Amino acid sequence: MIIPEKLKAADEIRVISPSSSIERTGGIEANKAAEETLQRMGFKVSFGQHILENDVLGSAAIESRVDDIHQAFLDENVKGILTSIGGFNCNELLPHLDYDLIKRNPKILCGYSDITALSNAIYTRTGLVTYSGPHYTSFKMKMLQDYQMESFKDILMNKGEHLLTASAFWSNDPWFLPNYSPNILTGKWQVYSEGVATGISIGGNIGTFNLLQGTIYQPMEENVIGFVELEEEADFRDFTRELASFLQVHSQPKALLIGRFPQETGVTEERLLTVLNKYPILSNIPVIYDMDFGHTQPIFTFPIGQVITVDTFNKQLIFSDEQ
Repeated sequence: MIIPEKLKAADEIRVISPSSSIERTGGIEANKAAEETLQRMGFKVSFGQHILENDVLGSAAIESRVDDIHQAFLDENVKGILTSIGGFNCNELLPHLDYDLIKRNPKILCGYSDITALSNAIYTRTGLVTYSGPHYTSFKMKMLQDYQMESFKDILMNKGEHLLTASAFWSNDPWFLPNYSPNILTGKWQVYSEGVATGISIGGNIGTFNLLQGTIYQPMEENVIGFVELEEEADFRDFTRELASFLQVHSQPKALLIGRFPQETGVTEERLLTVLNKYPILSNIPVIYDMDFGHTQPIFTFPIGQVITVDTFNKQLIFSDEQ
């Protein structure tokens, strides 16, 4: 396991688009607020050479995206890498990456959703701990940004022990639109089954993570803490079969952590509990749902490939960089 160097004020963060193009979110100018947020945190922001490339699939050529990844890891001035947005095709990059290059130049990589394929593959092939957390464009969000930003800063800038707990509030609003009526709700993690467990953190977006099954990019640790969440374009039927697939591969997880479901998925508490009740293993390990990661706001940052402890009694996650 390789834990990358933490970020410091004045460090350069490189923004790349390994999945959908940043043009999907309006391009660089439309996301100036995100750059300004990172600058207020003390960072310098730079962009991958091919970040504006945008083909008929709303992405860039495989060669362009791979080159931007390699150049971000090779550039000695770059200390951290943020993905601009998710998408649908990050997994097609995996056979083309130079994992030895990445391992020789370890640094922070952070993103979520479709980036799940990239972050878990890099961890599997190199041992480098990666991070599921905000995209670059997430930093232009105004409502509930404090929780998201503080988690990002703690996990990626501070060395030592880290504690993740629930946000006091959350929303499922289209925060990226110029005009919307926010619906802020009280935040609370829900416990399906109690317990304390320690294992290696893997996962992220469950559909994207399951694309790695049967490949050399799939994490195969025995003692796993599984993080799973669902995007707004999917629905409860997708989660039902994706969880079945996940548990067929990782049949004895140490704990299962479930991100809060966007309302568009139609995952109600009744439907979720019906799905979880199918699996006896889930009654015997710690399981928490409605957690602050995935496709609602705000989200915390968590590591992929690091030893983490789940404590349902105190509703917290604990891990340390001192391994």
